[in-house]
Amino acid sequence: MTNQHYGQFCGLARAAEIVGQRWTLLVLRDLSVGPRRYSELVAGLPGIPTGTLASRLKELEDEGIVERLAPRGGERSIVYALTPRGEELRPALDALSRWGAGGMRAPREGEIVTTASITAALQVAAGGGVVPEEWNTTYEVHVGDVVAHVIMRDAAIAVGSGPIENPAVVITAGPQIRGVLAGELDAQTAIATGAVQLKGDPALFQRFADTLRVPFSVNVPPIV
Repeated sequence: MTNQHYGQFCGLARAAEIVGQRWTLLVLRDLSVGPRRYSELVAGLPGIPTGTLASRLKELEDEGIVERLAPRGGERSIVYALTPRGEELRPALDALSRWGAGGMRAPREGEIVTTASITAALQVAAGGGVVPEEWNTTYEVHVGDVVAHVIMRDAAIAVGSGPIENPAVVITAGPQIRGVLAGELDAQTAIATGAVQLKGDPALFQRFADTLRVPFSVNVPPIV
């Protein structure tokens, strides 16, 4: 790694040396959603200098956290993916995402959402992903131009990026969906006020709102 060593034989110091550089955590977040081509990483990380992205990927490869996969079938470009060592970072990434989201009520000026950021947020909100065995519901979530999906099936929750075929419920929302995930904006009020537009059974949206949860941290003031 190019960053300076902390000079301590400490797990946290070693982790900070590897993932503490600017953009590294977001590169890992995007790859935690799924393998990505270089061009997809550039598109999903607006503002990152291409030289910085190339350096971060090389550093993560050198650490055994990211690997390049050869093209398959009709693919023409290599893709980057997390290695088993990289997959071990998921709980830490989720914990940091949950902690950061605890202090977020509304986007700051200039902030945008991306496919990976929404998908990762829903993955964190799903938590352990355990639901009743009889639930069999699919959701498509639209936030701006970004689309993700949530599947509740076989007592588990699966979250992915992109649309899904024949969703039972289509949820279209803006930043106000953050209040739904926090439990501060209840499902009925979200629909009634237009914070969320819904296609499908409102009872299934209630299930979504009750199940996916990322609460606000203590002492985070409300929006005035």
